[in-house]
Amino acid sequence: MPTKLNRQQITGFWAAWTGWTLDGMDSVIYALVLAPALTELLPRSGIEVTPAHVGYIGSVMFALFLVGWGCAFVWGPVADHFGRTKALAATILVYALFTGASAFAQNVWELGAFRLLAGIGVGGEWAMAGTYIAEAWPEDRRAMGAGYLQTGYYFGFFVAAALNYTVGAHYGWRAMFLCGLVPVVVSVLTLFKVREPPRWKAHEAEAKQSHPLVEIFSPKYRRRTIVNAALLSVAIIGLWAGAVYEPAAITTLAKRAGMDTQMAAKMVSLGTGTLSLGTILGCLSLPMIADRLGRKKTLALFFAGMMVTIPLAFGWAFYVERGLVPFIIVLFFMGFAGGNFTTFSIWLPEQYDTRVRATAFAFSTSIGRFLGAGVNFALGAIVLRMGTLGTPIAWTGAAFAIGILIIPFALETKGERLPA
Repeated sequence: MPTKLNRQQITGFWAAWTGWTLDGMDSVIYALVLAPALTELLPRSGIEVTPAHVGYIGSVMFALFLVGWGCAFVWGPVADHFGRTKALAATILVYALFTGASAFAQNVWELGAFRLLAGIGVGGEWAMAGTYIAEAWPEDRRAMGAGYLQTGYYFGFFVAAALNYTVGAHYGWRAMFLCGLVPVVVSVLTLFKVREPPRWKAHEAEAKQSHPLVEIFSPKYRRRTIVNAALLSVAIIGLWAGAVYEPAAITTLAKRAGMDTQMAAKMVSLGTGTLSLGTILGCLSLPMIADRLGRKKTLALFFAGMMVTIPLAFGWAFYVERGLVPFIIVLFFMGFAGGNFTTFSIWLPEQYDTRVRATAFAFSTSIGRFLGAGVNFALGAIVLRMGTLGTPIAWTGAAFAIGILIIPFALETKGERLPA
């Protein structure tokens, strides 16, 4: 029989899950409203509205968002020194406020600044929530707890898709960004209702005396920190190539099929929901696979799925006649493979002691976002030059082949308890 969760563990989980869900919602809102937002803001910024300019400026905006995510490693030392729940509440507050502020942008420069600042909050939430669940939940339920937690981000895609289908289709992109203010309520409730994990409290004095950003590069941790950051870089590049450009691709395919703007927005919602459903199923399946095969083999399996499905969607379905339906079908399988992020929610906490765990988690999940930002800048330039987004995005699937070659250098932790 699995260990029964107490009231505080249940409350803490729902706070972390809801924060992660709304994080996912806020993250994908921009992807869903990219075309209409830039169509309005580009002329105000002195830039002509063309598909190439929308693709290029959109890529720059995503890159700025990722730079904000990269800066989110600062939340790790905050959580190690001041507590998991305080840092979790702060990350939620930051991303909510600046997502809401995006509704008031008057040009692309203001929108870019708000997305950069929102990214700092969005990027920190995963590390804070993942660390909290790893330390608060019983050992025999920790891996499954990570899987449940990870579904939240992609459930947020459903929420965003539903908002786009209703609010976005009828009231426009500014109303969508205003919906991003909702997590402020979750932030306040987390701060006042969720207690710190007993494991962190037991090491609080030790954590406050440590220098976690230095320690994760000590001889004990250096190799695993570098390998983890490299693997997360691969996963992030794939996520932002596949998931973020999916709405723009579906919009293009819908317009090619003769649909009007409102119907195209609804098809984007359908595609985003399909991608999210596949990812949620991947997140729920992965802990069982990881406990059976091990962390390394499981990640390799899911990386292989991404390596195949991204080129299949963007390199094949995007270009075939009547490609909208095949594209959406492939999205389901790409979403399932995208559940690979659950591996890291299980695996990263298992590799570090409590006093540096949040810092290691935040650093590993953040540093790859700088590389992802660079890739987005490059993709934007290539999209502008080629006048198409399909082929450039399809080539990002090659990143997962590199990831599979890195996996053997990682530390296997199957069957091991969370370090003290």
